[in-house]
Amino acid sequence: MARSLLCKAVGVFRLSGTSPPPAGPRFCSRAEPEPLTVRQQNDGIRKIILNNPKKRNALSLSMLESLRENLLTDVDSDDLRVVIISARGPVFSSGHDLKELTSAQGREYHTKVFHTCAEVMTLIQDIPVPVIAMVDGVATAAGCQLVASCDVAVATEKSTFATPGVNVGLFCSTPAVAIGRAVPRKVAMEMLLTGTPISARDALLHGLISRVVAEERLEEETLAIARRVCQASRPVVALGKATFQRPRRSVRHRLQGDGGQPGAKRRARGDPGLHRETQAGVEQ
Repeated sequence: MARSLLCKAVGVFRLSGTSPPPAGPRFCSRAEPEPLTVRQQNDGIRKIILNNPKKRNALSLSMLESLRENLLTDVDSDDLRVVIISARGPVFSSGHDLKELTSAQGREYHTKVFHTCAEVMTLIQDIPVPVIAMVDGVATAAGCQLVASCDVAVATEKSTFATPGVNVGLFCSTPAVAIGRAVPRKVAMEMLLTGTPISARDALLHGLISRVVAEERLEEETLAIARRVCQASRPVVALGKATFQRPRRSVRHRLQGDGGQPGAKRRARGDPGLHRETQAGVEQ
């Protein structure tokens, strides 16, 4: 009898043109998006991982804001002694997200992107703990600037560094300042004018990075440096970093304004003094 009822039920579904209900429940779920950066901290060492390999860890506005938050969170806590910035995927960072710099986004948005980028690079130099770049792959444009802005940089043998903006009609003006401080002027100019990548060995030779290591030893070597920093007095390290950065900070403050006159206004009237200060900033 049960079989007869089942057959009748199937017949009803067929007559009505409706398919029988599925055997089991189906659930529709949407996965949460991956965070653009991942922050981990243990034994005084904070790791900040750029986590957008599908977009070559481009420094989009959202990525920059996330990085800024990761740098500033509990930055004055005694539990924080050193920061390590690394990335997932074969590209450390390809620089700005060029899709954000189209005319469709508008000048105001572009200004916000560049202002946030400058703020992040300045934070790296101004926070009281050392920041180490752990590089395993390609670092270009603002990504190269990020490496140059860090206090220490450790890279694998396969890593390369470049400022290729000139080849796409976007000269790497802002990265030029950080790179010009890290490497000799003529090396920086060759990188900026040709866009040709330099190897990790050449980057070490010219002072862009601190150390070149085998890929399998990258994390071990970087953590070894971080642990040695942790052994020193935090106030002493903070004072030493501030003292080292003071000349650059003085130039930066002068560029922002002179006698209450913002740097933008001085540029607008072609102040020759500003040009000299900008040149001094690059040469430092």
